[in-house]
Amino acid sequence: MNFQRRETRSFNVGSVPIGGGAPIAVQTMTKTDTHNVEATVAQIRQVAAAGADIVRLAVPGEEDAVALKAIKEQSPIPLIADIHYNYKLALKAMESGVDGLRLNPGNIGARWKVEEVVKEAKERKIPIRIGVNSGSVEKQFASKYGEGSVEAMVESALYHVSILEDLDFPDIKVSLKATDVQRNVAANKLFASKTDIPLHLGVTEAGTVWSGSIKSTAGLAVLLSEGLGDTLRVSLTGNPVEEVRVGWQILASLGLRRRGVEIISCPTCGRLEIPIEQLCHDFEQALAHIDHPFHLAIMGCAVNGPGESRQADIGIVAHHSGDVRVYRDGEFWQKVNYDDLLPVITEEFNRKWEEAKTAEGMQEAG
Repeated sequence: MNFQRRETRSFNVGSVPIGGGAPIAVQTMTKTDTHNVEATVAQIRQVAAAGADIVRLAVPGEEDAVALKAIKEQSPIPLIADIHYNYKLALKAMESGVDGLRLNPGNIGARWKVEEVVKEAKERKIPIRIGVNSGSVEKQFASKYGEGSVEAMVESALYHVSILEDLDFPDIKVSLKATDVQRNVAANKLFASKTDIPLHLGVTEAGTVWSGSIKSTAGLAVLLSEGLGDTLRVSLTGNPVEEVRVGWQILASLGLRRRGVEIISCPTCGRLEIPIEQLCHDFEQALAHIDHPFHLAIMGCAVNGPGESRQADIGIVAHHSGDVRVYRDGEFWQKVNYDDLLPVITEEFNRKWEEAKTAEGMQEAG
């Protein structure tokens, strides 16, 4: 199913196109002290390997802003500096070479300070994301509409947008995040009805990997299925690699983007012939390095197994005889002993991946 994407203005965050129908970018945030260059670069490389398109870094002090230069030189993906209140940190971050800012212009003081930031951002072609969280809406909007209300969030966002647009700065992205899924959805839909500014989606402070993934999926899937969203971050308490993996899985589940080997597995029942749960875990680990989109079906019996397997790039069907039937590209391929499954299937996916990379290289050359 193809969702009709909302039409928005467009710009780039480094090499990543945002808005204008570009693929929805998956973003995360480092959890290290930014001034610890070695640890921060290591984490950026981990999230990039997991599929992050963009990474945001907290910049609470000058040493963090200065460290961005060394980090930028080693980063495989664009960097966004997260700035609050201090316009000097925004200037220093841009001097260090970041590709984007997360900054609310109404919170950094006098207008001349905003003008300084905008002037530098224009010259360097650095876009700015305005972020509004339900828990930190300005008092004037909270008192007018109610603290944390949808209307207060949207008016706060439009207020910050107006400051930048008054300075003829159009390269703006906005996020409106609440911990409550329904308010989150309503705020983004209301804002989207008023402007063509790209939206960064997320459910703020969603929780742990387990609960936060569910809450984020509930909120993001609704918006994405209505064509909203140009970038997203799944905010989890834990390893940012998990944020990236969940973000990609949400997009893949909606058919919006695919990356890596998607595993389809049966829920298991009394007909189970092989230990599916362990097998899925083993394949997730063995195939994690592959970034090309493939499907692997792992089915525990012959009831639905052959049909699902024929629809996958590779399908595994357990059989009561003790062996496993393997399908490839819609056709029966071979019988494999259970103990040989992991190396045989991994080798075949690696072969398919190399074949795909060669085809892509030829296409680009042509």
